[in-house]
Amino acid sequence: MSTAKDVTDATFQSEVLNSEKTIMVDFWAEWCGPCRAVGPILDQIAAEHSDKLSIVKLNVDDNPETAMKYGITSIPAMKVYRGGEVVKTVIGAKPKPALEADLAEFLA
Repeated sequence: MSTAKDVTDATFQSEVLNSEKTIMVDFWAEWCGPCRAVGPILDQIAAEHSDKLSIVKLNVDDNPETAMKYGITSIPAMKVYRGGEVVKTVIGAKPKPALEADLAEFLA
C-alpha cells in the first residue's frame, strides 16, 4: 500500500495548488498495472526527498473532474506543481533512476 497521501477533486485546490511546497501528483487508477508498478518507486523518492518534494496520488476514476481539467489521457501521469502551476509532466511508468533523472531539478 502506498504511503502517498490521496487527494480528490474536493481537496486538490487546497492540497496541491495552494501548497507552498513543490508537489508531484501521481494520476493513477486501481486497474492500471503500470500505475501499481510505479507506486512503490514514488514512495521511495518521496521518503528520500521529503524535504524538497511532496508526492500525492489522485485516482482518476474517483476524481474525473481534476483529471479532465489537466488533460490526463494516459496513466500513470505525474505532474509537478509549483506555485499552483504545472512545471513538469512525466508520462508512463519508469524505473527509479529514470524518474529521479526526470525530477532532478526538484530533488537537488
